[in-house]
Amino acid sequence: MNSGENCLKHKVRGFGRSSGLAPVCAASLLVLATGCSNTRPSSAAAGQSRAVPAHIYTASEETSRRQVQAVGSLFPLEESTLSSQVEGRVSSVVADVGDRVNEGQPLILLDTRELEFEVERQKGLVMQVRAQLGIGPNDPPPADSTKLASVQKAEADRFDAEGKYRRAESMFKDNLISQQQFDEAKSRFQSTQASYDLAIQEVARLKALLISNEASKQLAEKKLADATIRAPYPGLVKSRDVHPGEYLKVQSPVMVVVRTDRLRSRLAVPERWAGWVKPGADVDLHVEAFPGETFHGRIDRINPSVAQDSRTFEVEAVIDNGTGKLKPGFFVQASIPSEKEEKAIFVPEQAVSYRYGVYKVFVMNGSQVHERQIKPARVAEDDHGRRFEIAEGLSSNDRVAAAVSGELHDGDTVKAVP
Repeated sequence: MNSGENCLKHKVRGFGRSSGLAPVCAASLLVLATGCSNTRPSSAAAGQSRAVPAHIYTASEETSRRQVQAVGSLFPLEESTLSSQVEGRVSSVVADVGDRVNEGQPLILLDTRELEFEVERQKGLVMQVRAQLGIGPNDPPPADSTKLASVQKAEADRFDAEGKYRRAESMFKDNLISQQQFDEAKSRFQSTQASYDLAIQEVARLKALLISNEASKQLAEKKLADATIRAPYPGLVKSRDVHPGEYLKVQSPVMVVVRTDRLRSRLAVPERWAGWVKPGADVDLHVEAFPGETFHGRIDRINPSVAQDSRTFEVEAVIDNGTGKLKPGFFVQASIPSEKEEKAIFVPEQAVSYRYGVYKVFVMNGSQVHERQIKPARVAEDDHGRRFEIAEGLSSNDRVAAAVSGELHDGDTVKAVP
């Protein structure tokens, strides 16, 4: 006889002496007896339904090539503070913060009228000197000064005076002319010689003046071109400091442009890894903005000195950022491969949870799970799939759970699912 039957017998006996209430009470007690007999099986079923289906994984210890872990920040490949090279009033600002610009694209325009007047003035001075030299607007300066008309005229006068002087000298010896006539011939020859020398010197002066004036003209043209401030390379506008109507002085800062198609990642590497990090090594980087994504770079420079306060040395890696997903200033966690081999603990990626900058796993304790924070070393991808290498928080053969669907919580009872 089971406990339900005992209960029923006891109840019926208690009401046996009652008159008309006996049949009703007996029926009621039968219902109570039925409920009493089903109590224990229902509780067992409810407990079984609360078990969370989960995959169970065992942390494995393997020999792995050691990854050097480092943290740092992203910086633009180039960052330039643009300034004005000429004085002038700002007539237009054609790019603003966040705009993507191409190399040579105009960013700020200055009023160019005064600069245009100066260019025209210098062009006039150049044309004047070229006219004095007897050359065209595009002709080079004369290499042989004796070919110029002014020099040839002076040379002809000198030749004529020299001939007369030689004849006068011969005639004076024969007493055919007076001393005065001889002196006049000699004086004229000397004068024409001096005029010829002056003509040669004048040509040299004009050639030098032409060089100077053409340089002044080119400088004026450069200032006119500098009135348009252009982007030095493709990038983004980080900040601007001027507005239309402002008057700029020379070297006034106007805008900051950054180049972000490639980024520099400056990483602080512990000094104990100094012998294992080499230029040209590949680097895997992770940022909090894209927790499930790995970015790749290559070590470009290594600082030769170690910082005394942090006992780290700086490594700079260059990262391709053609998609523009990464931004200067991002905090990065980097993994640098080395030739050093050590024992390491691995668990599948799906067994690791990440939230608010914290990595955790759910460790099995009997049929229940308990939350435990871990410190991952890197994400490895091999024949076993994507796995986390665990630096701290797990030991070999620890069993961890991952919910089939939904999330696990500390203290949950789990049911293993293949």
